[in-house]
Formats: sequence, structure tokens, C-alpha cells
Amino acid sequence: MLEQYTWIMDRYHELTETISQSEVISDPPAYQAALKERAGLEKKVEAWQQYTQLCEHLAQARQMADDPDLGEMAQAEAVELEEQKTAMERQLQLLLLPEDPDDERSVVMEIRAGAGGEEACLFAADLMRMYEHFAMRHRFKVEPVSISDTGLGGYKEAVFLVTGTGAFSLLKYESGVHRVQRVPITDTTGKKQTSTCTVAVLPEAEEVDLVLDPADLRIDVYRSSGHGGQYINTTDSAVRIVHLPTGIMVTCQNEKSQLRNRETAMKLLRSRVLEAKRSQADAAYAERRRVQVGTGDRSERIRTYNFHEGRVTDHRIGLTLYRIDDIMNGDLDEIIQQLQIAEQTRKLQEISGPVT
Repeated sequence: MLEQYTWIMDRYHELTETISQSEVISDPPAYQAALKERAGLEKKVEAWQQYTQLCEHLAQARQMADDPDLGEMAQAEAVELEEQKTAMERQLQLLLLPEDPDDERSVVMEIRAGAGGEEACLFAADLMRMYEHFAMRHRFKVEPVSISDTGLGGYKEAVFLVTGTGAFSLLKYESGVHRVQRVPITDTTGKKQTSTCTVAVLPEAEEVDLVLDPADLRIDVYRSSGHGGQYINTTDSAVRIVHLPTGIMVTCQNEKSQLRNRETAMKLLRSRVLEAKRSQADAAYAERRRVQVGTGDRSERIRTYNFHEGRVTDHRIGLTLYRIDDIMNGDLDEIIQQLQIAEQTRKLQEISGPVT
């Protein structure tokens, strides 16, 4: 760690000198690149400077521990500084972990009913509402792309965008099979049932990430489906786009405007095609979507929502919280924070051995 931060400090000072040179200032691309790299190091530099200052104070406290007048106070201060030093060393290690390049992106979320029939569809609708409320808490915007409902309030499938800086860094932990245990409102016997839904979370691909050749696309327009009533769409505004080389198909019929549906469908298509291309380039990434959603079988789950006991259990970290109503209303922060800590701990173990 000392070697890494020594290099970071040297590089930071080198970049500081570079951006003050007239020949670099007169070269906008080089100047902007240097500024960007320097800005990326600032958080690590500040943390290291605080750490070195703390180490100096700790050394002074240890020296004063033998002083007959100030020894007791100095010893107490040294103990406190030792605790701060340990915590700061962990933070310094965390800052050295490679960042997920997708963390700052918006996301495409897909929820699909699994085992459990109509109850699974109702749970899918509950999950979408949960994520909508979570998005509101974090000031993200939710934009439905395609929703296939059952007519009884449930969703066979819901695809939507969650737009906002850092959305993927939080919602990526939601990928997998979600299991619900409760008495369905459609059940007259009062018997508890177990149902599942699969959730996939993909980072939204920007247009600069992937340019789609129009010749590779088949675009169809059709009339939006619905259950009738005054809001039934009477124009061909729904859009279906097929990427011919991969066979990937997306649909969007949420908006009354065909243009808006086409724009949204293209966002979703770019994300899916980019995922497919990444999968071809990286064998490990090829399992990403399959691992995320599994098969929807009841035995596969990342999280269980037990309404009878009022609890939610995340099986990846063994966390159980007895406040299911809050969680279903979008209060996922505690779960996500614990998942982030678990991921950080795992990464630290990989680079430096077990963390105590």
C-alpha cells in the first residue's frame, strides 16, 4: 500500500506541474486529459495526507506517554489515534480497489414473474412499485419501457429505465431471484404460497458506447395492446425493434408517441446488444445474465420476502430485517449498504488476505 500511494502522490505532483506548463495549456485535449487524471487522484491524495498527519500525531502521543505530567493523557490519546489509524488504513485500501466503470450509469431493469402463477405476477408488480419508491428516495427517474400485465393487477413482465447518476452502483445488487412467501389475495383457502420473480439489472449503454447500423435493424410499428376503456391506443405507436445479427428483440409501447417509443426502445436495445458483445469478448461475462436471473425456480433466491413473519432476508449476506412494509415502500438502503460492505470485504481479501 505504501508503494502504491507513493506512486499516486508522485503522479499527482507531476500532473500538477504538467497542467501549469504553457505548451500543455495550449493543447486542449492534453490539458483536459491531465486535469481529468489529476481529479481522479484527488480523493486518494487527500486520504493519504490525512493518514500521514494522523501517523505523525500518533508518534508524538507515544513519545509523550513517558512524560510524568502528560503521560496518562497521551496514552489515552494514543489509543484513540490507533483506532482511527486502523479505520483509515481500511479506507485507504478501499480507495485502491478497482472501480466498476458502470457504477455512474443509469440502468435498465427487467422484472419477470417466475414460479407461482398469478401470485408471481402480483409480486412482480409489487417489486416494480418498490423500485419506483426507491428511485424517488434517491431522486432517480423511472421510465417504463414495456409492461405486460395480467388484468388482475399483476405483471408477467416489466421493463423500465431508472435514470440518474449512480443508479447502477446501487441497483446492481438487485439482480437475481426474489422469493415471496404469503397468502395470495387470489387464494380462498388461506394457504401460504411461495412464488418467485427474476430481476435483471443492466447498465444503460450510451450511444457513444455502441453504434448500431440501421441496416442491422428491423423496425415494426403496431397498435398498443390494452384492456380497452378510454385510454386504449387507436394509433400505431408501439415499436418493435429486432437486431438482426443477434436476434435480440425489444418492444416499447408505453408512450402515445411513436417517436418516444422508438427512442426508448433504442436505449434498451443498445444495452442488450452491448451486453451480448461483452459476453462474446469475455467468457466470464457470458454468464452474467444467466447468473443474475437463474431459472426462476423456487429454490434459487437472493432474497426472501416473508409477509406472515414481516421479515425480509437477503441470503447472500445472511441479513434479516423485520420491517417488510418499509422495504416494500422502497427503503432498501440498509440492505444495499450491507451488500456493498460485503463486496468491498471480498475484494480486500482477494488483494490482501483475510480482513479482520
